[in-house]
Amino acid sequence: MIRLIACFLYMSGYLVYSIPALKRMKKLAGTMLVSESDPIIHKVPKQWSKTMMNLTGSTVKVEGEELIPEGPVVLICNHEGDFDIPVLLSSIKKPFGFVSKIEVKKVPILSSWMEVMNCVFIDRNNRPQAIASLRKGAELLKKGHSIVIFPEGTRSKGGPIGTFKVGGFRLAKDANVPIVPISIEGTSDVFEKNGWKVKPAYIKVNISHPITSHINSNKDVKLLAEETKQIIISFRENRRMVS
Repeated sequence: MIRLIACFLYMSGYLVYSIPALKRMKKLAGTMLVSESDPIIHKVPKQWSKTMMNLTGSTVKVEGEELIPEGPVVLICNHEGDFDIPVLLSSIKKPFGFVSKIEVKKVPILSSWMEVMNCVFIDRNNRPQAIASLRKGAELLKKGHSIVIFPEGTRSKGGPIGTFKVGGFRLAKDANVPIVPISIEGTSDVFEKNGWKVKPAYIKVNISHPITSHINSNKDVKLLAEETKQIIISFRENRRMVS
């Protein structure tokens, strides 16, 4: 329980502390090249995430980061737990926004940081709004930003990987950018499996070679989603065979 309280207090306090930096980042957005501004904007979220993961006492191991290409990409990751985003923010150098449920937009300060990071908010109960949000995501990619998508749409909490929804794959296809499959395992051991307690965990992040077969092609997005899912599943199965 002490770790949970520490994480909550740190998150709340740091958000308030970051308000001056947030104001500077809002002014910075749109005044520089994306390749220059995104790394600056992401320094604060990255530092927040690193400290948050340190508070959990967890160890994060990343393999394959060198496979992420330059320029905009869609990072497709399985969704195991609430700590997936802090893990990816703290451990991957490439700046990115991410797709989030629209309810998060009601959280003060946090939602403002997400907007300046070029995150996309989706209302899953409003199809026209969801389609508009995906179009916005495609435009962000075309401008040079990268986006993380959790195509399961909900946390697996350490269980089997769920069905991959195709919206994020359409986004990558419309923007003609590579897809980078990412397997994340162990984040549910931090919180979801512990009955409202935060505990140290060993977290493994495996990054695959980018998929480009959909670029300038008519490849079916359902096939693309299944191909990506199988790559992510294979990482998890290979790890279990080794251990």
